[in-house]
Amino acid sequence: MFTLSSFYKSDEWYDLVTQLKLERVNEDGDVICEHCGKPIIKAYDCIGHHKVELTEQNVNDFSISLNPDNIMLVHHKCHNQIHERFGYEKPKEVWIVYGPPCAGKSTWVRDTAGPEDIVLDIDSIWQMITINDRYVKPNRLKTNVFGVRDCILDMIRTRTGKWRRAYVIGGYPLSMDRTRLEQSLGARCIFIYEDKETCLERARVSDRHDWEKHIESWFDDYCE
Repeated sequence: MFTLSSFYKSDEWYDLVTQLKLERVNEDGDVICEHCGKPIIKAYDCIGHHKVELTEQNVNDFSISLNPDNIMLVHHKCHNQIHERFGYEKPKEVWIVYGPPCAGKSTWVRDTAGPEDIVLDIDSIWQMITINDRYVKPNRLKTNVFGVRDCILDMIRTRTGKWRRAYVIGGYPLSMDRTRLEQSLGARCIFIYEDKETCLERARVSDRHDWEKHIESWFDDYCE
């Protein structure tokens, strides 16, 4: 028996969406968003949306939850717009957005999140509490930065406030750390990936040369 949370993490749901992505490609090999009509370029940006809203009451009715005719493939942002447009009262959603440094995690969240969503980005906290440029992280302030982070995580965990979605951005190369955070926050993961050479080049172009060691470390530590 599935709950809503366990259903979206199940092999049955993953396999169905994967199959639909293979079936619903145009002659150019693109999956087209069934909401806005534009190509879905990145695999992680493709969301399966149930036309008949999935609830705790019908999640185990597979003629609804696993029915291809009831599922649209849409951009993550379009998925958010669909629920806001039609006034669905969904439970608060939490997404862990992880991947290597300089892969584009923060950029993707900025393009996706809405004005009533929480975005937890440790780099933004460092910048917020000092006069320093972004990515300048004085060692003496670690305790304060992590204290702010933990306070926000606690608000997300307890669903405090009237926000709709929360995006928690981080590297999280170890699967056990991601699983622990997923369980703690009642969250789902989105993997934002670029190969190591692309990440290193982006670091060089943006003058984040000292990030090369962080990129190398992430790829050394990463496990699915």
